[in-house]
Parts: sequence; structure tokens; C-alpha cells
Amino acid sequence: MKLYNTLTRKKEEFIPIHPGEVRMYCCGPTVYNYFHIGNARPFIIFDVFRRYMEYKGYKVTYVQNFTDIDDKMIDRALKEKTTVAALGEKFIKEYFHDADGLGIKRATVHPKATEHISQIVDFTEKLIEKGLAYEASGDVYFDTSKSPDYGKLSRQNLDELDTGARVDVDEKKRNPMDFALWKAQKPNEPAWDSPWGMGRPGWHIECSVMANVYLGETIDIHAGGQDLTFPHHENEIAQSEGLSGKPFANYWIHNGYINVDNRKMSKSLGNFFTVRDISREYDLEIVRLFMISAHYRNPINFSHELLDQAKSALERLYNAKNNLLYLMDKTEDREMTQEESKIYDGLAGYVGDFEKAMEDDINTADALSVIFDLVREANTLLNTKSPKRLVQKFYDVFKTLTDVLGILQKEQEKSLDEEIQELIDKRQQARANKDWVVADKIRDDLKERGIILEDTPRGVRWSRK
Repeated sequence: MKLYNTLTRKKEEFIPIHPGEVRMYCCGPTVYNYFHIGNARPFIIFDVFRRYMEYKGYKVTYVQNFTDIDDKMIDRALKEKTTVAALGEKFIKEYFHDADGLGIKRATVHPKATEHISQIVDFTEKLIEKGLAYEASGDVYFDTSKSPDYGKLSRQNLDELDTGARVDVDEKKRNPMDFALWKAQKPNEPAWDSPWGMGRPGWHIECSVMANVYLGETIDIHAGGQDLTFPHHENEIAQSEGLSGKPFANYWIHNGYINVDNRKMSKSLGNFFTVRDISREYDLEIVRLFMISAHYRNPINFSHELLDQAKSALERLYNAKNNLLYLMDKTEDREMTQEESKIYDGLAGYVGDFEKAMEDDINTADALSVIFDLVREANTLLNTKSPKRLVQKFYDVFKTLTDVLGILQKEQEKSLDEEIQELIDKRQQARANKDWVVADKIRDDLKERGIILEDTPRGVRWSRK
């Protein structure tokens, strides 16, 4: 398997630290609001990666944190006259609601920053002891001048970097690029005791500490959105490798940006959407399919038109699933012909093509194309006279591949209920008797119930609206 490593700017063969195991950290949300569609992309993509590694037999330890102490959380809690803790609990619950809708599996561990204060304090003390950090009036900063390869992940030209754009300007810093490990308490802020007085952790140190606690000093994969490359992930590397003297992560994976209607998503432009907003118009499984329809490193444009296309594609897949289930009910368990045996054996090729796509830097777009190719072959070759074993094989391959992508997870009826099936059989008899009036009326009745019939040379196929 090859992965594009942001650190080296090239695809590299994935070799885990421990054979048969994958240790992966994915940056989670700051829980002050519902998460937006830009956040949804990494959550979905790296969920698919995790599913694929588990499909390949790896034991995956997947850590996705919650940042539950932050300036934005403090500001919103004050405005809403609640506590930061209560706000965090509310939006952690809301995160899981939306994540479930998107088909995102629970992480192995979902650590919270506020539950790791003692480890954060200890980590910070050790950085000070090594001369890599300094205290200034109750704040503690990491000294980037002591990190000779600072900037190696983002490849920023630090001499020309606009320190006011992405880095907080603070007169207490020795260098403009230094970043806070610990922040002294301000009025009306939650705080914890530390050797430097009451305060709270900085953002960057939270992920370094939680990755270290649950995955170790060096992890296999660190993942997140492209916007986190600098300064967040850059700072994680500096403090983690400064303390341990070891590589923090062997592979850094970042997904591309999302634009909305070909423009950068922004509240000021009125094109800012949370996943909760989208769920009022679309089933969130449609959003998941949309997200995996493009390669994760490419920028992706988000629009209602494209969501409608994803909706149609998802319906085709569910129809294919229902058709296969219907045929498994109707076909007989007979011996396969030589040609059918050849088709049966050839289905392994779809699995191989799917794996080839996924192992080429998680190419979900090509992997999804393989599934649609499989559907087209099933629609062409299978009918009620096909052997049950062949239909079952088509279904097993179809289900295995869609499970890896985390789609078609909703429970569907295995077959039409008896009343509707009787109508289909009655229509077939009417057609045989050339009673077109009755046949057409039954067809119209079924259409009103959301059942669409298609007459083909291989028999009747049905699908749901």
C-alpha cells in the first residue's frame, strides 16, 4: 500500500511500526458548535481508511480527540451563560448524532483535552527542563528557535511568514513563531492548577499529549485536514520530537479543501453549512457518498447539484442491493454452467481492482467506480433463472466492497412484502394473457407505492423511488 506523505511530498509504501497493527491519530472537532462540511471530509475519509485497514486484517487503534477547552468555547459559553464543560458535553453529543448519520464509526478512543491536564502539565514541565520552553508571566511558550527543522512539514518560509495571519502575536514571546503550551488564567475562564499558576493548555499540546498517551512516542499515521498542516501539526511535531528525540509520526496524511459553489466556504459569503444544516435537506449517507466520490487530496466543490447527483448514485446502489436480495429469494439452487462458473470466478477481479485502487493512496473514487462496474455486470447477467450460488456471490462481493466504504449500511427489506409481490405476479399473468389494461393498472398502483417496475428480456426488475 502506498500513501502520500505530506512530510516527504511523495507516495511511500506503508510499513507499520508493529506488523499487523496500525496506530493512527486523527484530529477531532473543537466542540463549541455543530461541525461543518469541511470537518466532515477528514472524518469520513479517515474512517474509510480505518475500515480498509481492518478489512485487510490489521488491528487498528484509532484515536480521535475532542478539544473541549478553547477560546471559542469560552466565548460561546459566556454568551450563552453556561459553563464550558456543559457546552462541551452538549456538542460532543451532537457530534456523535451527526457522525452516526455520516456512517462514521466510533474511534477506539475519543479522549478529551480536559481529562488529560496532568499529563499536559507534565509534558510541559519536561520541555522546560530540556530548555525547549520558557515561562513568561504565567504563560509557557515553546521556543521554536530551539527546533532547527521547524517548518519541515508545511515547508513554510519562516522568514517571510506573516506572523499576524496564522500565529498569535504576543509581546511576551521571545520569537514571533513561538507558541503557547500553557495559558495563564484570564477573568471568567476555567482554569487548572500548575507550577506556573492557574491556567489552561494551549491547543497544539493537547494532541501531542493524547497521541503519546494512547499510541506512544512514535505513531504510524497522523491525519487531518490540509488547514491543520500549519501551524497545528507543525507545532505538534516540534514539541513531540523535541521531547522524545524520535519521529512523532511516520506518515502525515492531509485531505484537500472544500469549496462551496466554487467559492471558499465563509460565513461572510453566506455559504457556510454545518452537517446539521445539510441533514435537513439530504440524508447524510448522500454526503458520505459525495465525499468519497473524489480523491481525498483533491479540492472538492460542494453544491446542491452535486449532492443531487450523489443522491441518484446512492439510489442506484440501493436498487442494486434490493435487486440482488430479490433474486436470491427467487432463484433456484442449481448447478452452474461452464460460462456461469467463469463469471463466478471472474468476480475476484472486482475485489482485486477495488484493493488496487484503495492501496494507491486511498483512491476511493476509483474504488467506487469498481462497485458501479460490478452493478452493471449484475444488471446485465443476472435474472430469476440464474443459479442462486452465482447471485449470492455477486451479493457477497457487492456487500464486502460497500461495507469497506461505509455505504449502504441501512437495513433494507430483503424482499417485497406479500401483497406487493402478489401484484407483481398478477401483472405478469395479465401480460401473458395480453390483458394490457390490468397490467398497466397494476404497474400504476405499484408506482404510487414507490415501486418502479422495469420489463427486460431477462424478466421484471424493480426498484424503489
